[in-house]
Amino acid sequence: MSKIVFFDIDGTLLDHDKNLPASAKEAIGLLKENGVFVAIATGRAPFMFESLRKELDIDSFVSFNGQYVVFEGEAIYKNPLNGEKIENLYLKAEEKGHPVVFMNHRTMKSSVKHHEYIEMSLGGLKFAHPEHDHTFYVDRDLYQTLLFCEEGAEGYYLEAFPEFKLIRWHPYSVDILPAGGSKAEGIKKMIERLGFKTEDVYAFGDGLNDLEMLETVGTGVAMGNAVPELKELANMVTKDVDDNGIWHGLKKLNLI
Repeated sequence: MSKIVFFDIDGTLLDHDKNLPASAKEAIGLLKENGVFVAIATGRAPFMFESLRKELDIDSFVSFNGQYVVFEGEAIYKNPLNGEKIENLYLKAEEKGHPVVFMNHRTMKSSVKHHEYIEMSLGGLKFAHPEHDHTFYVDRDLYQTLLFCEEGAEGYYLEAFPEFKLIRWHPYSVDILPAGGSKAEGIKKMIERLGFKTEDVYAFGDGLNDLEMLETVGTGVAMGNAVPELKELANMVTKDVDDNGIWHGLKKLNLI
């Protein structure tokens, strides 16, 4: 295989209603027929897109915004959060009334029994409110933690915890990653393993967590529904995810 394409999930592979467009599924099938390697690059945890992987027959992915990378079913890179620092952040968040959700590669647990911000944020991804376990971070490798707070409130954590990187993905939720962590770093691990040249690496995305990814690959494609910052640095802007954006983008690149 001479080329590889990475796809973000939400707003890229999945439409605004979290459904996979038939045109996107067909396009990925054609990519494979043309000898192109296909992988996923997402902020989601592996357990959050297992059914999508099965439907598309994809077993290589960059998850947790680059912190957990799997090649053909084998984990080839793990970059967990610092446990002591996460505990400190959690205790400060508890003082401020900001719930968190701890995530490893198998499941997620909430620091509180219920909170509307958690329900609204994860509900938008079609996931139920996680079970309560405020000690889930103890003696476990966590690859991402979700902080739930209003826009602007994350400023305190950015200043107080420089060892972490915070990326807002919802009006009420922020991803917490190790400083320096990104989808781009995960992609680098994957292409090192496969031996692809940068110019033969493509990526499709729509959100703020896709900025480094599109900067790193040979050809970065922003969806028509992407945030303005991503469109500005993309090599190409395709149509909206709801307007067969994946299909049109791949056609324009002559990959299908």
